[in-house]
Amino acid sequence: MTLWQRLKDNATLYVGLLVVFYMLAPIAVIALFSFNDPTGKFNFEWVGFTTEYWANAFDNQEINDSLWLSIRLAFFTSLGATILGTLIALALVRYEFFGRKAANLLIVIPIATPEVVIGAALLSLFVYASASLGFTTLLIAHIMFSISFAVIVVRSRLIGFDRRLEEAAADLGASPLTTFFKVTLPLLLPGIAGALMLTFALSVDDFVISNFNAGSSVTFPLYIFGANQRGIPVQVNVIATMLFLVAVIAITFVILQQRRVEKLVEKRADDDNKASVAIPI
Repeated sequence: MTLWQRLKDNATLYVGLLVVFYMLAPIAVIALFSFNDPTGKFNFEWVGFTTEYWANAFDNQEINDSLWLSIRLAFFTSLGATILGTLIALALVRYEFFGRKAANLLIVIPIATPEVVIGAALLSLFVYASASLGFTTLLIAHIMFSISFAVIVVRSRLIGFDRRLEEAAADLGASPLTTFFKVTLPLLLPGIAGALMLTFALSVDDFVISNFNAGSSVTFPLYIFGANQRGIPVQVNVIATMLFLVAVIAITFVILQQRRVEKLVEKRADDDNKASVAIPI
């Protein structure tokens, strides 16, 4: 087999590997330079290997304060956006009501709208309402732009949902509330967990909307932007690498959990089929 033929036969694999490398290369550089020992303020050139900054990752109080603010903000954002997004997804998928098609369109608009437009519009709203910019306005802004992502993730799970399981629970005498907590919610958990982590990551990562609505509050991205003018501490690379590793672990957990639920559903379906075949006619 010639080289050209091999490239043609495995083109999808090679292109996929190149895309993955293109996406992960900047993260690899950040992780590598978290072990750098720069001589000046700027951590742009490799000088020497050291683990000093990993051993003292949280010695910079300004970084700690901004990171803690971002984590608190992301926690409440993911909680609020996922709860509202799940309820909206249930309404859009399972119920017919006036304006349903328009609601589906409106859910996508915040994703398609540039963040600078959303940030400026929210700032105008808060100024018009004479609201003091700070953690509260940041939380409102972050929940607003995160809801759309939560709705899409949970809705994709609901579309492939087997409603026969709920009907079976109802036939066995379960109330709607019991059916929801015992059947619907456990099967939706992978989608809900995915929405939680996605909205958490979006909140921690956001800069543009936060820059408009933060006031005197300084989130982790805002701190990095400000520190870039005078030299970003190496601890920023360390914490960024830690956040990436936590995200990878969390996503792996969600994928494994989703596969476990899918296998459980398949097993139940197979058991039902076998039971129906075993019933004599």
